Amino acid sequence: MSSLTLNLEEQLRKHSLDLSDWRALLQRLLDYGVLCRSDSQVEAEFYDQFVRIAPLVDEYLALIGVRFQHDEHFQFVRLIPPGARVPGLEDESDEPFNGGLRTRLGQGEVALILVLRAEYDKALREGAIDEQGCVTLSLEAVALAMKNLLRRSLPESRVERWQLFRRLRQLRLVHFTQEADLEQADTWIRVRPLIVNLVSNEWLASVRESLDELEPVDADEADDVVVAASVFAS
Repeated sequence: MSSLTLNLEEQLRKHSLDLSDWRALLQRLLDYGVLCRSDSQVEAEFYDQFVRIAPLVDEYLALIGVRFQHDEHFQFVRLIPPGARVPGLEDESDEPFNGGLRTRLGQGEVALILVLRAEYDKALREGAIDEQGCVTLSLEAVALAMKNLLRRSLPESRVERWQLFRRLRQLRLVHFTQEADLEQADTWIRVRPLIVNLVSNEWLASVRESLDELEPVDADEADDVVVAASVFAS
């Protein structure tokens, strides 16, 4: 057994953890890219383990050029790939990074994230957030905001709509129950504060300004704006 492993085991024992706990935690982080304590009991256990050994995790990830953002108030952790730009955090490297840690989003996903970020910002100004920093929206409100901001519609197909919202749930940007009927206008979803860290105020303003210059906006032009926003975000 290497000295590095022995040293790690010694450090973990101080926090009543072992190598199997370490592997499970790091695999979860690297696989999902995010931990959100309020998501599930399993995720809460991983998050609590992370809090106990955060300096060790930081030291390990630094060896491969990966950082993390830890919001202790809303209790979430998000990995930051090398070269990624995150609102509120200084860039440590300007080198491009095209590895698997960087999430690739489709146009529909980018459009919905942008709209939810705008709605979150609106609710924040109005003080309409809960104690976990979440904003509750109906699908009717989301669809209307999509029309107003991007001149787009939510997917009509049940399968496509479910895949779209499920992807955002995997990223821990939204939460809804497995039984939620995403075709019903009165179905409610919760938008998590993590969305603020994915979409900066500058990006939001940039897209709004672009739309103001595209009157009238047809479907192809709206797609161009979303593509431009996607490039800006990366």
